[in-house]
Amino acid sequence: MKGVLLINLGSPESLHIKDIRKYLAQFLMDKRIIDLPYIIRFLIVYLFILPFRPEKSAEAYRKIWEKTGSPLIENTRKLKNILEKEIKEPVEYAMRYGLPSIKDGLNSLVKKGVDMVYVIPLFPHYAMSSFETCVIETKKTARTHFRNISLKIHPPFYDDKNYIEALFETIKPFLKKKYDHILFSYHGIPIRHLKKTDPTKKHCVKLKNCCRKKSQAHDTCYKYQSLRTSALIAEKGKLKSENYTVSYQSRFGRDSWLSPFTEKTITDLARSGKKNILVTCPSFTADCLETLEEIGIRAKENFINAGGKSLTLVPALNYNKIWVGALKKWIQKA
Repeated sequence: MKGVLLINLGSPESLHIKDIRKYLAQFLMDKRIIDLPYIIRFLIVYLFILPFRPEKSAEAYRKIWEKTGSPLIENTRKLKNILEKEIKEPVEYAMRYGLPSIKDGLNSLVKKGVDMVYVIPLFPHYAMSSFETCVIETKKTARTHFRNISLKIHPPFYDDKNYIEALFETIKPFLKKKYDHILFSYHGIPIRHLKKTDPTKKHCVKLKNCCRKKSQAHDTCYKYQSLRTSALIAEKGKLKSENYTVSYQSRFGRDSWLSPFTEKTITDLARSGKKNILVTCPSFTADCLETLEEIGIRAKENFINAGGKSLTLVPALNYNKIWVGALKKWIQKA
């Protein structure tokens, strides 16, 4: 019997500092997040991040925390519940970091008689710090604890017609209003991650205009895939290239990250005379800290302080009807 496991990144269990510290430790000690040798990663996380970051994160989470808990977990849970009513297969959800864990999700499916799990990492674009780490952890967990089940992994869906349609339909109502500029803001990743996930080891960041040259590397290239998603949405919305920008948010550390940076782009737009901008975050299928607080609160404040008038954030796909329909189609074809 087939079952479905939806996987998202995760959130702390509560706003208590100990829970936030626990979550950050699990998250940051993943070698696909901070891809440095273990001892260096350990020293960075436990000496320079965990003594200070939890309180700052708690302050940010407090601004968007719901009565039922984390918006990310709540949005994913609602998606699971709605999807399960639309299909005959049992559905569970899990978080790569925090609870419910991937082991919890698989265990719940096994108890329902599932022996083949269709795994859908809820990340449209391939990155070692999101899609890849979820797949690796799911395979490891199944191999260790559930040897009698088989897995089928849904691939990144950055250009899938169903995803693009669902994404465009969330943006479409906002396009009825005139905006000075539209910003596609994606979660950032270090440049070195592009090089590591390039199977050819000679394309990404090695060739000039590498994203415009056809290559096997595009199958695992986060930058190419984010640009492709933006181009497809722009095409459907008949947006001119000068009227929108692709940028990258949520960077930390001193490494070279994908640019342009969302934070700088937003203030530059305001200083250039743009008064009303629309921001959509296609790499996040569920609203979370990065969309609600980083963009919806902080970026909006920065835009207004730099001379802008209004910043409008497009909601993530969350559990809207068209997105549920897209997932349903994928599951039926699996």
